[in-house]
Amino acid sequence: MPALRAPDGTQLAYRVLGEGTGAPVVCLPGGPMRDSVYLGDLGGLPAHRRLIVADQRGAGLSATPDDPASYRCDRLVGDVEALREHLGLGRMDLLAHSAAANLAVRYTERYPERVGRLVLVTPGTDAAGLGADGDDRREVARLRSDEPWYPAASAAFEAIDAGAAAAADWVTVAPFLYGRWDEVAQAHRAAEEKQWNEAAAEVFGSEGAFDPGATVAALGALDRPVLVLAGEFDLASPPRVVARLAALFPRAEFVVQPGAGHYPWLDDADRFVSATARFLA
Repeated sequence: MPALRAPDGTQLAYRVLGEGTGAPVVCLPGGPMRDSVYLGDLGGLPAHRRLIVADQRGAGLSATPDDPASYRCDRLVGDVEALREHLGLGRMDLLAHSAAANLAVRYTERYPERVGRLVLVTPGTDAAGLGADGDDRREVARLRSDEPWYPAASAAFEAIDAGAAAAADWVTVAPFLYGRWDEVAQAHRAAEEKQWNEAAAEVFGSEGAFDPGATVAALGALDRPVLVLAGEFDLASPPRVVARLAALFPRAEFVVQPGAGHYPWLDDADRFVSATARFLA
C-alpha cells in the first residue's frame, strides 16, 4: 500500500481503488478508528471515480503514533490535510462514513477552500452537537418488528440504552445495523472484532475533540455541494437525526436509502452507487 508521513512522523497508509485519470475521491472510514477494509469497494463506486481510501493512524496498515492523544478527532484533521498535500490536490472531493463524518466536518470547518464536494454516508453527528437518543433509535427499531431476530435484538438494545449491557448484547443488537441480516451481513459483522482499535476509538471523541458551536457556524457558511445519505433502518445514525445534520448545510441534498442500514453499499449497491456517483459526477 502507498503511504505518507503525517506532520508528527506517523506513517499513514491508504488504498487506491479504480484506474480513472480524473481527480480521486478521498474516503475516510468510520468506526471510529476501524481498518478501512470494511468499506470494501463501496459497492463498486471505483467504476465511476478513483478512490483514495485512508487508514487512520493506529488502524489498518497505518502506524501507531507515539502520542495516543493524537487519535482525537480534531487532531486527525492534520492527517487529512497531509494526505491532500501528498496527493497534490488543490481541492478534493471527500466521502466519509459513520464516525468519520465528524472528522470530515471538522476538516471542512478548518479548510473549507480545500473541499469540493462532500459526501456523508450514514454519518455520525456528534461534532455538530446532534447526538441521537433512545427514542430516535426506537423509532427505527420498530420498523423491524416483523424480523425473527427482533425480540432478542430489541431486548439487547434496551439493555444498552439503560447502561446495563452485557458484552453479548453488543453482538445481539447487530442486525439493526443492516438492511438484511443475511450471510453477507453476518460475515461483515464478524470481521469487525479484528478491525477496530478500541483504545484509539475511546480517544477519538474525548474532551476537546468537538466544538459544536464553531462547527455549526462553519457548516452554515459552507458554499459547497453536500450529499447526506441515511439508511432507512439505521439504528446507529437514525434518519431523523441525520436530517438535522443535513439542514445545517446551505447546499445539502438529503437522501434516505430505502431498506438500508448503516452500510448502505452492502444492502443495495446499485442504489447506493447510483446516488453517490451522480452527485460526484
